[in-house]
Amino acid sequence: MTEPDRDDDLVQQDDAIIGRALRGSLLAFGAIAVIVLAAWVVLTREPPAEVVEDADIGGPQQSVSAAAPPPVQFVDITESAGIDFVHTNGAYGERLLPETMGSGAAFFDFDNDEDPDLLLVNSSDWPWQGSPSTTAALYRNRGDGTFENITAGSGLDVPLYGMGVAVGDYDGDGWRDVYLTAVGGNRLFRNEDGKGFRDVTVETSTAGGESDWGTSAAFVDYDRDGDLDLFVTNYVQWSREIDFEVDYRLTGLGRAYGPPTNYAGSDSMLLRNDGGVFADVSADTGIRVRNPATGLPMGKGLALCLLDADEDGWLDVMVANDTVQNFLFRNNGDGTFVETGAEAGVAYDNSGSATGAMGADGAWFLNDDDFAVAVGNFANEMTSFYVAQGASGLFTDEAIVSGIGPDSRRALSFGVFFFDYDLDGRPDMLQANGHVENEINTVQPSQQYEQPTQLFWNCGPDCPRIFSLVESAGDLHRPLVGRGAAYADIDADGDLDVLLTQAGRAPLLLRNDQATGHRWVRFRLEDHKGQADAIGAVVEVDAGGITQRQRVAPSRSYLSQVELPLTFGLGPHAIDAIRVTWPDREQLALPGIEPGRGYVLTRIGIDPFRNF
Repeated sequence: MTEPDRDDDLVQQDDAIIGRALRGSLLAFGAIAVIVLAAWVVLTREPPAEVVEDADIGGPQQSVSAAAPPPVQFVDITESAGIDFVHTNGAYGERLLPETMGSGAAFFDFDNDEDPDLLLVNSSDWPWQGSPSTTAALYRNRGDGTFENITAGSGLDVPLYGMGVAVGDYDGDGWRDVYLTAVGGNRLFRNEDGKGFRDVTVETSTAGGESDWGTSAAFVDYDRDGDLDLFVTNYVQWSREIDFEVDYRLTGLGRAYGPPTNYAGSDSMLLRNDGGVFADVSADTGIRVRNPATGLPMGKGLALCLLDADEDGWLDVMVANDTVQNFLFRNNGDGTFVETGAEAGVAYDNSGSATGAMGADGAWFLNDDDFAVAVGNFANEMTSFYVAQGASGLFTDEAIVSGIGPDSRRALSFGVFFFDYDLDGRPDMLQANGHVENEINTVQPSQQYEQPTQLFWNCGPDCPRIFSLVESAGDLHRPLVGRGAAYADIDADGDLDVLLTQAGRAPLLLRNDQATGHRWVRFRLEDHKGQADAIGAVVEVDAGGITQRQRVAPSRSYLSQVELPLTFGLGPHAIDAIRVTWPDREQLALPGIEPGRGYVLTRIGIDPFRNF
């Protein structure tokens, strides 16, 4: 987070100047070429038999696409779908920092019936207020997009001040397990054959430090040994006593939640899976970053993004840090990482400043080799949109030229993810917004505590600006105290529905009622040679003359996890070919298949007995 009264003046960004100059130059060259060609034709052809009027050729002009976002409505079905959860943050007037940060959610299939169930992470009352009683909530999908609350007796009904969630089959038994991050120690719950969960934190050595503030986490096979390890981001060194020592205040309001500027940083944690028991290898793998001035931990991590920045086949990890530089941990392929955020161009914004980074996600957003990482930032800071060309591993913040920057600047953004909401074959972007100060409007009239979620439609590379803010999408735009964000196809109709969490309030479950008529296909990967869900694998789909690519990496956004299956929108096109690159780089090529259903892909091809 950054100061609420941060300077509101936007400094012109270098990449915007370069981008506009480049586009203008290309258009100018095009206009000159037209003039030269016309002159050559006039000078070399026979005199015309009739008078031909010369066209008036003006200066270079940027073409404006007539394309516009299709009319798509998102409908609030929270209550009708059976979601009765309300987030508890323990706030009772002391304005303690964790109370405003919210918690996440995960869509995952815990009972292996091929539809996404829902886990909502909860915080709790503080122990000095009494005995905490609220817990996470588990909802079973009935198969039609409605849910049954099965929390009681599930094993997940354990009070803790929860923050984030990661889901993965850590023990390779075919059932997905749950890892919850928290203020004051994390928890790992083993899935007992889809019948419930058992707390195995102690026996697996996965709690982390008792004073840690765990935030986002991901199951990832970083060493490619066939089992899932755990990467966990930690926020700041916090306690109630430290909070009162910092004593952040706003004029006219008194104590306030404030930025983490005056809190000491923390290290991320990497837990290596050694046969179902985890070893903390953080110190030996290069993910501990020190402030060169103090020698203390620098990180203040809130989100992470799995990517392969240099496309060498080893998964890298980007960590979005709040008010300090972002990290990009490059995987050396030998069990170690090197932090390269500044060299790679993702550490700072275009003015060289660290941002109040909250949520993050990445995508091949133009269906070419360019890869983007979006990072949601604090109010009066644009959402960062770092773009790398191919395997260069060098990123440039293209927030302005992409179209995302100006519209995202006012918002305070938490959950961020890419998804193709209208199934046209191009990844769009959503960000959940909401301020951290309940009464921010009193001291900063341009800000509101509740803020509308923003949906950016991907117009494609031929548009002057690639992304356009969608002005009308039904209940999606309802102002919220937005925090976590996740998606899944909850009702098996092929399009992606959205879940948004709020701090201290009920979540919002939004059914996607798009009626574009666009085709789609879904894939779930099943790997019998490595970790079962093939996290890190890449699927490519050729359709309509373009190639779409997506990575199996469900941990994204802010404290949250999206469903495992990958959804590809096809527009009006048929599928020409499919390719899978498995985590060990082995490849599978398949011919076109019939769209409109979900397929299970294995190392030998499509499983003919299982569709969803």
